[in-house]
Amino acid sequence: MMIPKELKYTKTHEWINFKGNNIVEIGITDHAQEAMGDLVYIDLPKKGDNFKVNEIIAEAESVKAVSSIFSPVFGTVIEVNAAVYDKPEMINDSPYEAWIVKLEINTDVLSGLLNSEEYEKFLEEEKNV
Repeated sequence: MMIPKELKYTKTHEWINFKGNNIVEIGITDHAQEAMGDLVYIDLPKKGDNFKVNEIIAEAESVKAVSSIFSPVFGTVIEVNAAVYDKPEMINDSPYEAWIVKLEINTDVLSGLLNSEEYEKFLEEEKNV
C-alpha cells in the first residue's frame, strides 16, 4: 500500500496536498479506495461551498456502499475535479493523483493531521483492533 511522504493524512483516510498560497488538494487514501471497492459515482461539492473540519465534503458510491469523505480543514472550494466525476474509477487506479477538491484554507487551523509515518502507524493499530 502506498503512503506518499509529502502528503498529510487524517484518521478518516483523506489525504491533503499543500500546493502553496493557502491552497490544498484533498483526496482519499489508497487504504480508503481499497476498502470501498470499485467506485462508480462521486458526489462533489460546488465551487464556493465552505466547509468546517470533519464536515462531509463529498460522497463516493462504490459497488459495496456509499462512503462519506470529510474535510480535514476549514476552507472554501475553489475547484472540483470534474475528471473524477466523469470517471470515478480514476480514484481506484491512482488515489494520490486523483484529487477530489481544491480548497482555499486558513493555515492557522491545521491541527490533527498525520504525517506518512503516523498514518502508517495508525493503519497498523486499526488493523490490530
